[in-house]
Amino acid sequence: MSVAELQREWEAVFGLPATSTNRQHLWRKLAWEVQARAHGGLPDAACARLEELGEDAWNVATSRHPRAQDDEPAAPATPEPKVTRIRDPRRVLPGTVLTRTYHGVEIRVVALDGGQFEYDGQVYSSLSAIAKAVTGQKWNGRLFFALTKRNR
Repeated sequence: MSVAELQREWEAVFGLPATSTNRQHLWRKLAWEVQARAHGGLPDAACARLEELGEDAWNVATSRHPRAQDDEPAAPATPEPKVTRIRDPRRVLPGTVLTRTYHGVEIRVVALDGGQFEYDGQVYSSLSAIAKAVTGQKWNGRLFFALTKRNR
């Protein structure tokens, strides 16, 4: 089925318009719901545990639209709590200067915004690209600049 056909089928099954345009996602969710209706869905023990965890857990585990389970109107949406993203410790912060001596020549790299790096007046997309430009061979950029250790 095409995405448009799956979206129409979604509306027929769930009674609500589809919020996704991903064909595989729509197909899998519809297949699960049709199978659950035909064969009974999750075991009672699993349903009881999901009830303990709350509505969000139920919706994720059963792949159901929040209103697909019953005909009652959904509760008003509560604002989601602000999520603080944890910075990936492997990322090099903008402004960081990395230096390394290679064959007697000092290599000096400056980390830029957007995950890019400047070396010798040129902007590179990764440390590995700089390592290759310097050595002529493929290198793991984090290993070349001693930001990580080799596992042996």
